[in-house]
Amino acid sequence: MTTLTAAAPAASLTSGRLARWAPWALLGASLAVSFIVFGLASTGGDIADFNIAGAVFSGVVLYMVLITVISSIAESRRNAVDRLMTALVATAFTVALLPLVSLLWTVVANGIGRFDAEFFSYSMRNVVGEGGGIVHAVWGTVLITLMAAVIAVPVGLMTSIYLVEYGRGRVAKGITFFVDVMTGIPSIVAGLFIYSVFALLVRPGISMGFMGALALAVLMVPVVVRGSEELLRIVPNELREASYALGVPKWLTILKVVLPTSIAGITTSVMLAIARVIGETAPLLLTAGFTASLNTNLFSGQMMTLPVFAYNSYMNQGTSADASVARAWAAALTLILIVMLLNLLARLIAKWFAPKTAGR
Repeated sequence: MTTLTAAAPAASLTSGRLARWAPWALLGASLAVSFIVFGLASTGGDIADFNIAGAVFSGVVLYMVLITVISSIAESRRNAVDRLMTALVATAFTVALLPLVSLLWTVVANGIGRFDAEFFSYSMRNVVGEGGGIVHAVWGTVLITLMAAVIAVPVGLMTSIYLVEYGRGRVAKGITFFVDVMTGIPSIVAGLFIYSVFALLVRPGISMGFMGALALAVLMVPVVVRGSEELLRIVPNELREASYALGVPKWLTILKVVLPTSIAGITTSVMLAIARVIGETAPLLLTAGFTASLNTNLFSGQMMTLPVFAYNSYMNQGTSADASVARAWAAALTLILIVMLLNLLARLIAKWFAPKTAGR
């Protein structure tokens, strides 16, 4: 009995397969060693100076070497090559994520220091050094983006419905062409266009939140159109034909059958459009302007937004450069959190309004 027990561990190495936990243990050990080495090499002591992208990449490369060598010893050359190819695919995915991981790490490490009650309850009115907050920028971002969505989503959704359900011939091709052109225009062009229109119709030099919302709406419309169009096209024609067979008119079929079937994807498309414009700075500098005070009126006076606040804090650092830069990083982190919350909300909305199936 003792001999059989003692032979069990050896059998796991000579059975031709590594234990299921072995690759994960090697990956964890490789990342741990890499993080320790990079942590010791970071002599500054500041968490923001830690090179997380380099640590993750080095850990993954170390794992590739270890899993290949150990697999060739404990298994076979064929299994070792298979595990190496699997590790290469995972490494390619990791490399694609490294910029995002590095960005999030840098923003969180530099911006978390100003996440306090004062930062989210005060504006920058009469503040030239330390202190102050972003309540005016948060309100400006939310109001301008919400107004842009109210303008762009109905226009984009109805355009996509026309292209899929009604559009034929040169008109549909022309709309598709112009939507594709609008998708690639620089954001500052949209800001210049809205500014020029209001300068001609109202007065030169005017800035207000509604102008910023219009500029963002110009950028949102093509994203909503292209995303919604593809989702409407994948709705099975059998659903439409079944509705027509029951005598339901086309407009009601679109409203009651086509849209509910694709509502989850359309919601995601709208959230992508919002994420596309919520961080724009150039068009808002021209249209909404910037201010140190809270302004919730979209049709009167300049409004501050989070991207413009971060830009202005970094470029005009005032009497305390460190405090101003810290506010810029905290504003960037706040903007990322708002986008994350919007995406979570979109998933909940899509889940609530998605058509129920028999498996649910």
